[in-house]
Amino acid sequence: MEKALKQNKMGSMPIGRLMFNMSLPMVISMLVQALYNVVDSIFVARIEDSISAAGVNNALTAVGLAYPIQFLMFSVAIGTAVGMNSLMSRRLGEKRFDEANSAASNGIFLEFVSAIVFLILGLTVIGPFFRIFTDDPAQHELGVIYLRICMVFGLGVFIHMGFDRILQSMGKTNLSMAAQLAGAVTNIVLDPILIFGYLGFPKMGIAGAAIATVIGQWVSMVIAMLLVLLGRHEIKVSFRGFRPNRTSIREIYRVGLPSIIMQGIGSVMNTGMNFVLSRFLTDGMGVAIMNVYYKMQSLVFMPLFGITNASMSIIAYNYGAKDYKRMMGTWKRTVIVCVMIMTLGLILFQIFPKQIVSVFDTKGTLSDAGVRAFRTISLHFPIAAVCITMGTLFQATGRGFYSMMVSLIRQLVALLPAAAILALTTGSLDAVWWSFIIAECTSLAVSLFYFSKLRKNELAAIKNYEPERA
Repeated sequence: MEKALKQNKMGSMPIGRLMFNMSLPMVISMLVQALYNVVDSIFVARIEDSISAAGVNNALTAVGLAYPIQFLMFSVAIGTAVGMNSLMSRRLGEKRFDEANSAASNGIFLEFVSAIVFLILGLTVIGPFFRIFTDDPAQHELGVIYLRICMVFGLGVFIHMGFDRILQSMGKTNLSMAAQLAGAVTNIVLDPILIFGYLGFPKMGIAGAAIATVIGQWVSMVIAMLLVLLGRHEIKVSFRGFRPNRTSIREIYRVGLPSIIMQGIGSVMNTGMNFVLSRFLTDGMGVAIMNVYYKMQSLVFMPLFGITNASMSIIAYNYGAKDYKRMMGTWKRTVIVCVMIMTLGLILFQIFPKQIVSVFDTKGTLSDAGVRAFRTISLHFPIAAVCITMGTLFQATGRGFYSMMVSLIRQLVALLPAAAILALTTGSLDAVWWSFIIAECTSLAVSLFYFSKLRKNELAAIKNYEPERA
């Protein structure tokens, strides 16, 4: 085991090639993941019997209203997995194998408990949740059907995420990609079959979209489990005689809990934005446009997250190994690549917004307002790239609190108040979208403050312990 670890590619392979080899599978898998979310909404937008008299697609609006709770599910699953990934990678870099194994087993246990919590919530609180945002009985009914299925059968999200991060922490992103792709392709294939009743299946409408999503998640979960449990890896997951380990759980949540809160704040933000758009503005289009935007922006952000997830494992491993040059060299390359990706996304959203929105707009009711929204919101993309990569550095070095504070200030202190003020003072949907630029500039300022603090303290200490190079 000692010899195998010394040859771990995260500590020896040239950084540029290492990042490419680890990031490419994750970028591909996350792009496909984003694509099936987009495809899901495209098919939902074509459920003709859900169009209201005002021309608003009730099914698309219902999915948009459900998004904050789905986002919260992913926040808990991903946040726990981030804590696992950071701890496992650091322990591998420190050559503490038993503790890496403990982190993996306890992380999967925490993911399972989280899935049970959301199952219970899915059976109890969904109806009251939708009544906060809509008085339309059609939107309420469709939203409850869709979200209840996703929550009650959400185990696939949590367990897949845990096993996926075990693979990532060992640098085996090609295996992670295989599990992601299998689930995404399953979802894309099943969407039209179950929604519209092809190949002898009954026409299920929005329930079919939810069932296709759940089946895709379970396929990813099963494949990721098999890849970890049946393969020969540095990290071993075992539940024989398992008892929760307080030390491992504490360390997982030291990074994971701030990440959960950080991403959970995103759910609160989405809920608040839906409230602003549905209650302060009365044209009925804001929520639908917001839903379309978030699905399409994921095609830009997901490659960035693929790169930052890969770089987090590399940074955390070399942080544990006290190799300052490799750690910071990885982070600097991550910043450059991510800014390039987001700049490309900005260009596409500025040039082709009408073509993007029209894919979801079967009745032509969203196009003009959607074009203006896409062009305004996308202005924050390059700034977001810098903030996200700084957050990756915070999490990889075990400083998840910094990321949490940045997210809290960005979304609850800056974004939501700005959106509410702009909606109330102007009464204009177009004005609300400028809240994203205000929030991202605020996020950049706070991120730079925490980065300066990290560099003066923890990073300076690691630099002093840089290993000798031949």
